[in-house]
Amino acid sequence: MQARWNGQVLASSDDIVTVEGNAYFPASALDPSLFRASDHRTVCGWKGEAHYYDVLAGGEVNANAAWFYPEPKQAAEQIKGRVAFWKGVQVA
Repeated sequence: MQARWNGQVLASSDDIVTVEGNAYFPASALDPSLFRASDHRTVCGWKGEAHYYDVLAGGEVNANAAWFYPEPKQAAEQIKGRVAFWKGVQVA
């Protein structure tokens, strides 16, 4: 499976965990040169606090287009160390 945006492969892996229809890639599958930490945070009642990355590809920025749970709640332990995408990032 690959995550692509603006003509670039952001992540590629066969080791995917799907939760609520979102594909979570291992953090090691990401190309670190295409990501920048964001200060944006959200909270999910059963997963915990999500942190975000901005995606940088093709000279453009897709703000908060990737998210992860650094300390997920016990019910969501399977996504620890994994990253998911939205905001136009194609995952297939």
